[in-house]
Amino acid sequence: MNRIGFDNDKYLKIQSEHIKERIAKFGNKLYLELGGKLFDDHHASRVLPGFQPDSKLRMLSQLSDTAEIVIVISAVDIEKNKMRGDLGITYDEDVLRLRSEFQNRGFLVSSVVITHYNGQSSADAYRARLERMGIKAYFHYTIEGYPHNVALIDSDEGFGKNDYVETTRPLVIVTAPGPGSGKMAVCLSQLYNEHKRNIEAGYAKFETFPVWSLPLNHPVNIAYEAATADLNDINMIDPFHLEAYNKIAINYNRDIEIFPVLNALFEGIYGENPYKSPTDMGVNMVGFCISDDDACQEAAKDEIIRRYYTALNQLASGACNDNEVSKIKLLFNQAKINTDYRKTTVAARQRKEQNGKPSAAIELNDGTIITAEQSDLLGPSAALILNCTKYLAGINHEVKLIPQNMIEPIQKTKTEYLGSKNPRLHTDEVLVALSVLSQHDENCRKALEQLPELRGCQVHCTVMLSEVDRKIFKKLGVGLSCDPAKKK
Repeated sequence: MNRIGFDNDKYLKIQSEHIKERIAKFGNKLYLELGGKLFDDHHASRVLPGFQPDSKLRMLSQLSDTAEIVIVISAVDIEKNKMRGDLGITYDEDVLRLRSEFQNRGFLVSSVVITHYNGQSSADAYRARLERMGIKAYFHYTIEGYPHNVALIDSDEGFGKNDYVETTRPLVIVTAPGPGSGKMAVCLSQLYNEHKRNIEAGYAKFETFPVWSLPLNHPVNIAYEAATADLNDINMIDPFHLEAYNKIAINYNRDIEIFPVLNALFEGIYGENPYKSPTDMGVNMVGFCISDDDACQEAAKDEIIRRYYTALNQLASGACNDNEVSKIKLLFNQAKINTDYRKTTVAARQRKEQNGKPSAAIELNDGTIITAEQSDLLGPSAALILNCTKYLAGINHEVKLIPQNMIEPIQKTKTEYLGSKNPRLHTDEVLVALSVLSQHDENCRKALEQLPELRGCQVHCTVMLSEVDRKIFKKLGVGLSCDPAKKK
């Protein structure tokens, strides 16, 4: 069931206040490294029911008059045409998308920094493209031995060689299309170059996960490990925080491993480090806004299993190796779950066992489980959409919303004119048909009106779905998992 477990209004209030306090601590100039997604943070909304996908952006909007955004992209990612898997676009195109989104929401986007620059012609071309568009662009160079060669990094041949990024506002939010872009290095480089210009500035990190104030084996933190299994991130007790304060705080391996280097860099720049631990660097207040811990634990366990099936599907498609799958399976032990914890997984498989056909199941927000199976006319996901919207609208299950004489011409177009080997209707085709019929059919209209009720629901299918079906479920806000079996 989709219970609310997170107080979003409280989060918007206390998180913005905490960032304001951190800005004031550093002489009214703060470089804030933003980890994760600023908007469309669907992972957070899944494991913290009640967290809105654009919560971080809405929170920072309260600071927009004093903030500017710097977007970071790696020259290596430009050269490789690295893609955002969730959006299907390259990182260089996503920089432009992000800039447009930020500007439409009232933020100043002051520049783009191209990191890991080593003379790549693709990076030169991209910078020229940005400048033609009137966007300031800077190069930050590859530093040999980064991050451990502190003597070189903290010198005019290290950070001092980088272009100085001109900023004008007290809060500089440094973000990127994805991980590994070099956000932290940009922040630290700016601290070095600001210090050379006698400008006092500070650094902080805004990353939602892992939640430092939750226990190490809390399902919300375990779900973060599952979500970053491809990066091999590992949640750990912060040893520096424990030593400094005798208090347990949770961080992750990369921040803990880099902290001695950061400590040396801060001491080189300022003479001392204002932070005693990696956790100190963070400004994340999410853990203090959980209103129903049981609801968040339940949602996080569902997410761990969903991530497992995603990894299985990627493995079956050749998009990842079995290390990612194996790691998430180990996380099952920490969370004390198996795939049967996900109710829709059990229900979909039971229906398949009964009829021998690909099947799907959804858990609605009231806890009701609805199932469906593949037919000659409909795929299992399309049939599921019809079954659950009929249930929600109070329409008898035996009522056929889309008559067969309407489905058959669509199938003929798909197979004879468009060359599809699969005549069954996908979810998008079913929804279009319902939309057309809703002009004259009250039941179809009522069924369509139920679609918003699917947001936050969980679905499992016993076969891998097409990209079209996956995108429809994503747009509906449904948490989808599939067995790694291909349709025959």
